[in-house]
Amino acid sequence: MTLQTEIKPDFDAIKSKQNAAWASGDYAVVGTTIQVVGETLAEAVDLVPGATVLDVASGNGNATLAMARRWHKVTSTDYVQSLLDKGQARAQAENLNVAFEVADAEALPFADASFDAVVSTFGVMFAPNQHKAASEMLRVCKPGGSIGMANWTPSGFIGQLFKTLGGHVAPPPGVESPALWGDVAWLENAFAPAASVNANLRQFVFRYRDAKHFLDVFRTLYGPVHKAFLSLDEAGRAALEQDILALIDRMNVATDGSMKVPSDYLEIVITR
Repeated sequence: MTLQTEIKPDFDAIKSKQNAAWASGDYAVVGTTIQVVGETLAEAVDLVPGATVLDVASGNGNATLAMARRWHKVTSTDYVQSLLDKGQARAQAENLNVAFEVADAEALPFADASFDAVVSTFGVMFAPNQHKAASEMLRVCKPGGSIGMANWTPSGFIGQLFKTLGGHVAPPPGVESPALWGDVAWLENAFAPAASVNANLRQFVFRYRDAKHFLDVFRTLYGPVHKAFLSLDEAGRAALEQDILALIDRMNVATDGSMKVPSDYLEIVITR
């Protein structure tokens, strides 16, 4: 009889590679196309102006800007300095008063119960130690406060895109899919009984000139896709390209030759 040993991921090494991936390309160009998600999340969380808000894994600042536009006191955090710089430039352009700080979602440098709300749009879901990240969001949120998130679902377009990438470039051993954050049962397990979870299925529509345009943008600018292509040989890159184009073809609802692909995500408001 063979005994199987549990694989213990090296989270520090994984995060180092993730940091390099997200710093590659220029995520901010892609990120600004999904700004509307930050705005709708801010409305769903429905805070009184002046609330203290922490944006976790803020990327180029979509939720940060949305909250600051509603007169909240926002602290924007990410572990990639270059992304924070992009968010800071956007905030300064709008004369928004936001604090920016490098921080790891799995070890937030804030005291317990520091914020009225903790938010993240398509960010914290990529933390490799998922339950630790959920625990940290709960810890820094005040009792009675809110945790608001937008997370891609496993079956939606982006969830399937990451599944496609995983078929060509194996994920780190022992690390679960980020798309679990788009599963209500997983969220209830991660955040209950310390909080109540309310989730609604939404869609963001990816609109590009055509499938090749999307592929060119993501291959050049979107860190995980960019790094996946770089890690493959010529034949592997061609195979990945064909699989991504096939995925788009299956999910494209446009009839004029352009790309119009709805991607499901969960809009989540958790009450601490």
